[in-house]
Amino acid sequence: MSERDRPPAPALAADEALRTRRSVRGFTDEPVPRAKVEEILALAARAPSGSNIQPWHVYVVAGAAKEALSRELVRDYLENEGRGQAQEYHYYPREWREPYLGRRRKLGWGLYRLLGIGREDKEKMRRQHARNYEFFGAPVGPIFTLERDMEIGSWLDLGIFLGGIMTAARGFGLDTCPQAAFAPYHPVLRKHLPIPDDQIVVCGMSLGRADPAEPANTLATERLPVADFTRFVGL
Repeated sequence: MSERDRPPAPALAADEALRTRRSVRGFTDEPVPRAKVEEILALAARAPSGSNIQPWHVYVVAGAAKEALSRELVRDYLENEGRGQAQEYHYYPREWREPYLGRRRKLGWGLYRLLGIGREDKEKMRRQHARNYEFFGAPVGPIFTLERDMEIGSWLDLGIFLGGIMTAARGFGLDTCPQAAFAPYHPVLRKHLPIPDDQIVVCGMSLGRADPAEPANTLATERLPVADFTRFVGL
């Protein structure tokens, strides 16, 4: 790649971009130019993949198209109580156990406390979940797919690619929220986006600038110390 074709370096150093990345659940409506989205995707596309097959597909929706998609998704979710979902894969374990159950509950109840949602406020919980399908107000919503005959290695490759997108976006001062909540609504997504049947919808993402007035964005999540998940042998 020539210097002329090389994407410009992100504004933040990689370590700071990684350190400050978070899942944002409230965005401003400030537009993100298509050229900036393309820069982010070009940087993320440097992600490794097995034999360099680069198996990911991205459908970026914005503007009136995003609003129309969001309206149908929210309506389907609220009117059908999630019965309109067509589950094609399981993101979470089918049976929860510790320590993962405790971590999940800590995150969920921590978020609800910030939003003033009590444990019995089922309707408020529903409304908060519905915000996923509005991309939390973000101006840009990429949807990510893989071809159905890809194996688990390609799912790993896609995960690395997604991490690159979130890090690159943060480097440009933008924020993201990766969302598996879109995957079960692939029939609705296919009505609005040119996703062929031979591709499986893996997840979506909200992309934009964090709204500093959104209480959900004050949520602080913890990370385990390296010693808790690493064993060194010979180092």
